[in-house]
Amino acid sequence: MHLLDFEQGVAELEAKIEELRHLSGAGEVNIAQEVGRLQSKLEKQLRALYAKLSPAQKVQVARHPERPHAMEIIGKLIEDFTPLAGDRAFGDDLAIIGGVGRFRGIPVVVMGHERGHDTESRLKHNFGMARPEGYRKAQRLMQLATRFNLPVLSFVDTAGAFPGVDAEARGQAEAIAKSIDVGLSIPVPFVATIIGEGGSGGAIAIASADRVLMLEHAIYSVISPEGCASILWRSATNAGDAAEALRLTAQDLFALGVIDEIIPEPAGGAHRAREEVMAKMAEAIERHLSELMNLDGVKLVKNRQEKFLAMGQRSLEKG
Repeated sequence: MHLLDFEQGVAELEAKIEELRHLSGAGEVNIAQEVGRLQSKLEKQLRALYAKLSPAQKVQVARHPERPHAMEIIGKLIEDFTPLAGDRAFGDDLAIIGGVGRFRGIPVVVMGHERGHDTESRLKHNFGMARPEGYRKAQRLMQLATRFNLPVLSFVDTAGAFPGVDAEARGQAEAIAKSIDVGLSIPVPFVATIIGEGGSGGAIAIASADRVLMLEHAIYSVISPEGCASILWRSATNAGDAAEALRLTAQDLFALGVIDEIIPEPAGGAHRAREEVMAKMAEAIERHLSELMNLDGVKLVKNRQEKFLAMGQRSLEKG
């Protein structure tokens, strides 16, 4: 497992446990009791460590390469998933995946950023950074949901929209703005979940939802800490200070009214107990979706738009 720089003590314990298990597997000595003692110590250390993560450390956890990604979550939570491709204008952007399926028996449209899990898949999915055609595909999926009166689920995990010249030439800003507008206008329930990194307009383009949920150690901000530090301090080495100032943690954003619920993660982060995290995620999504499905389309749109219009004012009052 990939270990973060603040997990050095955890790394030493895990190495010792693995070494002892290897000896036990060889049948040389029965050391189950010692392994159990060290495992208990490891879990206690992880709980203590993750209970007081700084914003900069949460950034590292949110970007952990082994966190559950959108394709894995969709594969676990969505039955009979049928992927849909292309924006019907330019091409298919694999940084955003989406399609139709069933969530706990409910037909839904689902979409999400996919970062990839190894070098080949990360290049294939462009590290989850979508170009305009990706956001236009998202618009098409949301419009499809409207046509067939299907709820929308989205899973957000991107450092931001792709900033390349080709993306700008094809209308990146317009595509993001239009995606936000479509998200705010569809008369069907819409639940978004921030599963890792929610970066700038590239994130909110598929998160202008009735309910925005967020994993405990995910982050959500208008700019990356490194980008903010480069602007304010002229150096990315101040990224830790920027992370603190941006108030990008789930706890900060819940207090500000930007998100609606924090989904707990196990000690050590979502990558250490994937099944547990996805089960909690499914429970939260189902709960919010069942509430939203009792509202008609006009009420949904009115409440959603008022929520986002009031968000800035609430942030100022609580800030």
